[in-house]
Order: sequence, then C-alpha cells, then structure tokens
Amino acid sequence: MERKPNALIKETSPYLLQHAYNPVEWMPWSEEVFDLAKRENKLVLVSVGYSACHWCHVMEHECFEDDDVAELMNKHFICIKVDREERPDVDQVYMTAVQLMTQRGGWPLNCFTLPDGRPIYGGTYFPKDQWMHILRSLEHTWKNDREKALEYAENLHEGIIRSELIDEPKKIEAFSEEKLHELVLRWSRNFDSMEGGDSRAPKFPLPSNYEFLLEYGVHYENQKVLKHVELTLDKMARGGIYDQVGGGFTRYSVDMLWKVPHFEKMLYDNGQLLNLYSLAYKHFQKPLYKRIVFQTVEWLQREMLTKEGAFYSALDADSEGEEGKFYCWTPEEMKAVLGEDFVWVKDFYNLNARGYWEEEKYIPLRTDSDKAFAAKMNWTLDEFESKVAEINQQLLDERTHRVRPGTDDKSLTSWNAMTLKGLCQAYAAFGEEEFLHLALKNARWILNHQRTEEGKLMRNYKEGVSNIDAFLEDYAHVIDGFIQLYQVTFDEEWMEYAASFNQLALDLFQDKNSKMFYFTADSTKLIARKMELNDNVIPASNSVMAKNLFYLGHYYDKKGFVEMAKQQVANIYDGMEQYGSGYSNWASLLMKMVNESYQVVVTGKEAAISALQLQLHYLPNALFAGGAHSTLPITHDKADNAELMHYVCYDGTCLLPTADANEVLRRIVG
Repeated sequence: MERKPNALIKETSPYLLQHAYNPVEWMPWSEEVFDLAKRENKLVLVSVGYSACHWCHVMEHECFEDDDVAELMNKHFICIKVDREERPDVDQVYMTAVQLMTQRGGWPLNCFTLPDGRPIYGGTYFPKDQWMHILRSLEHTWKNDREKALEYAENLHEGIIRSELIDEPKKIEAFSEEKLHELVLRWSRNFDSMEGGDSRAPKFPLPSNYEFLLEYGVHYENQKVLKHVELTLDKMARGGIYDQVGGGFTRYSVDMLWKVPHFEKMLYDNGQLLNLYSLAYKHFQKPLYKRIVFQTVEWLQREMLTKEGAFYSALDADSEGEEGKFYCWTPEEMKAVLGEDFVWVKDFYNLNARGYWEEEKYIPLRTDSDKAFAAKMNWTLDEFESKVAEINQQLLDERTHRVRPGTDDKSLTSWNAMTLKGLCQAYAAFGEEEFLHLALKNARWILNHQRTEEGKLMRNYKEGVSNIDAFLEDYAHVIDGFIQLYQVTFDEEWMEYAASFNQLALDLFQDKNSKMFYFTADSTKLIARKMELNDNVIPASNSVMAKNLFYLGHYYDKKGFVEMAKQQVANIYDGMEQYGSGYSNWASLLMKMVNESYQVVVTGKEAAISALQLQLHYLPNALFAGGAHSTLPITHDKADNAELMHYVCYDGTCLLPTADANEVLRRIVG
C-alpha cells in the first residue's frame, strides 16, 4: 500500500524526512502545533532524535511504521517530530524533563506534554507493546484524572526552569591553582591506566577533556597526567572507534577497549579531534597523530564536503539495515583484495580473536605501536608508513563498491565552526596549505550563507535553505573559530567578524545580571530558557563564550570583557573540582587566569610567517597578533615597519622586543 506523506514532507532535515511517510501524523515543531493541541484539548508527544541514531531507527520501525500504533497516536495525541541537531534548544528542555523524571536520558527522546508544552511523562526507547500501554494509560489519565496531570506538570515545570540556571552573580574572589590540582586529583581516580579514558563503558572521545589535561600536564610537568593523555590518544587512534581504513572517528565505543564502536560518524567529534590531535602532535611529536589528522581531513574532503565549502553533519551507523556493515570485513573479503599482503595485514588489523565482532565479521583495529610493528616486520618507519598507506588505499577502493551509510546532508553552523578551528590548528601544527584552504572556504561559507543581511547567524543549511535562527552555541563556536583563523593568517577581517558576532551574542543571549548566557535568544518561545553550563562531548556554550570574552578582551584592550569572563568562572567555581570531566573547558580558562597568559605581537613584513613558526610549538597560554600594518588595539605602540620584531606581553606589561623568535620561546616556556 502506497503511503501518503505527513506534514514532515516539506522539511529539509534528513531525520524529519525519514519519518515523512510514517502513518503517524507527525508535525514539525512550531507554536501553531500547540495552538492546535489547545483547541483539540489533546496531549502532545514531542519525539526527538537524529538521522544517525540507531535506536531511533529501531523505534521507528517497531512503533511509528505500525498502523495500529499510529491509529492510537493520531486519535489521542498531537505528535511532533524534532531533529535534535537542528533544534538543540527543544532537546535541552525536554531532555531535562526526562532526566528529572527518570534519572536517565538518551535518544530517541519521547516526552509527553500538556497542550501548553509542559511535560508530564517521558523516556527514551520503548518497544511496541510498552509504547501502546503508555499511550493508553496517558490518554486515560488525561480524560479521568486531569487535576493530577496538571499538578505534576506544574511541579516538573518549576524543576526544569531552575535546572542549569545561574541568574545571580557569585562574588569574584581570588582564583587558586589549588582548585585545578584538586580537580585533577579527584578526576585521576577514574583514569583507566590500561586502556585510557575513564574506567567505565561506554567510552566517548571527549576532546575538551584531553585538551585541558594536556595543558595541565605540560604546565605543571605532571607526568602521570601526560601519560594518561598519551595513552588515551594512542588507544583511540588504534582502536575500532577510529576508521583505520578511511579515517574519521565514530561517536563512541560500547566497551572499555575502544573496540566496538557505535558506527555513526559525527562532524562535531571529528572537528574537535582534529584540534586535539594537532595540539597533541605539537607536544608529543608522534607520527601516529599526524597520520590521524591527515587521514581524517582526507575523509572530510572525500565524504563530508559540500560544493560551497560546508561540511555535512553525520554518517549513519547502518547500511542495508545492518549496523557497521560498511566498515567491517571477513578474512575472505580482505584476502581477496590484498593478496599476499593479507599475511601481515591480518596481524596488523587484528583479524583474530581481538578484532572479532559478530557473525564472522571483524573490526579493523590495532594493538601494536607503529615502531613495534615496523620492528616486527623489519621495516623502517618510512617503509611502514608507505605500506600502510598502500593497503589502506586498496581496501578503501574496494569499500567504495559497498552500499554506503546514509549521509545527514544538512550543515550546522556550530559544527562547521568547530571543524574550521580544527583545520586551523592542523595548519598551525603541520603547515599544510590545503588545511588553510579548507578553513578559509568554510569561513566564507559561514559568512556568505549563514549570515543574514542584519549580520545575525543562522543555525542550519541545506540546498540553499537556512530557516532556523542560530543559538548561542553557533555564535560561540564561530567566534572561537574566527579567532583561531586570525591567529594563523593575521587577516584582521576575521577578528572584526569575531568582534561583531560577540556583540550580537551579548545583545541576544547574555543575562546582564550574572553575565552568563542563555542558550536561546529572548524571542524564543519555549517553556523554559536554559543555560548550558556543563562541558560534555561538545564544551558548554557558556565556557566557550567565557574564553571568547577573555581573548577578545586582550585583543581589543577591553577590560570589561575580561571581567565578564572572570564573573562567569566565579559563577561555577565552587564545586567544579568535584566533576572535572564536566568542567574541563572552564578549567582550561581558569588555568589561563591563575597563570601567566601571554600575548605575542609580531610586526613586520614577515610577521605571519614568523608567528606560524612559533605556533609549530605547543603554546596553549599564548595569543598571537600582528602583521605589517595592524590596527588591532593589542598591537598599539608596537613598531609598524618592515623589520621583523616580536613583543611578549603579560599582565599589562611587555618585555623588551626581540627579532629572535627563539627568544620568544625561551620567555614563554622557559
């Protein structure tokens, strides 16, 4: 029987379009839908997911494609489908509700609300029989015990409003290094000393965690922390969570070994991991990290890049209805491709008990280091690199004949900005011009397609359509990315745009009392206006904004910005040591506030070249500025002539200028 499309058929989101032919009468999120619910006096289902979500697909197949289920949903409920990646604001509100109700969360997220949007019941994945029971029970309650539902909704609504909200400023007192030491000490008790990461499963690659721990370990010469960072990055890079053949990290591993991934690949993970592995290469100088960066950029170019210079959002975990089928191999398949090389490749990629997954399929992963495997084969490291590149290309060519996982082909501003920053950091670490080219093209896409005539940002983009206003997350990461792009080009256009977007963020999102930022603009109609405070897989938009204010305060000599950043840190300072993983990006900023933070101004015709040479080194406590004729306030009173000169400043004081870049390094790192 041919299905008629529902209201989602007019949307651009791949996730919403996946549900456009469900028999459920789905509607996209809008104020008008709640007006309809009030007129018809029906409960509302807000069902949230995303296109690469495996269990979202499972529940769709079991429930939302079923005619009996759909009949029950359509008769008694107004049903809304939401793409959490397009509308993280909606997801935040109803995820908070479900977590308050059940102490757990995840996707698919299914939350039932009153006609006015206040939640009364929710959960994640439900099998068909349980789902139908819930539908009948809620319909009965709404019809026969409405006062109970209204009372519960009122109490829950208050909890949602107060959750993750700081509306009163905390007193700014002297920040202490001891806070950082206590935070790391408590956190280190959960370090997995065998496999890296935290000692639990599932394991997520949490880039801001390891950026902070790397910065802390280097600054305080803490070898335990540095070994943990190196171990974690090595294990992730050699594990099944990384696509050994084609590049790019998947979202998480389901086990302690980084072995079995949840096979979806997300842009936000990979953009941030480009940044992390580039920074780690600067310190550890490991060829493995360089290979990870180059191979991941190749994957981005090959599979995620649009003609406009944007990047798509994600690749699905499934193909042909089977999770991971695109990425796994049988020994017979691999041998047919590689011939005699299979003898060593089966050992290299562990087509053995270590790499076995299920149903005679193996996940390519590594146990030996580059050096150890090269020695085992009596190869030089150069020979090793050449042979691995050759067999990967053969396997990649063969893989192109398989049915590809689905691509979520919308582009999101914040995720692109994270990738832009990662490309800039990769360019700073390796000097590869293609990385800068990709970064510049991506930045131009943001300006040309995601910026309105009024100068504001949009959230989403697909086939020329951008129809959702940007959230704080989008502004925060664009500002961050443009600051990084300025540092590797000394093109002041990027700083000017960063400053402009920063002013918009202040106008649209900041709570003038606490100096914290709401996730949504005040014009957004939701049952609660949330603040994102905890760092997670993506750092909290408030911590990113605090860093932006700290940096822009120095670039533009605006002490008020630096004071705002300090106020934000003060607001979360008490207790942050108890949850280091959830405050890692905040802790990175705190490190810069309690230690010397340097501004390096380079002047003269060769300024940008010299600055890039300096940025080959790991200098997380230094901002770079300059050029031949800079107009930024940070460069005021610095020599404006053709002669190369370096100025190192901190705490409002500049050391004597020097033409010697090595002297700059000695002053910063000792």
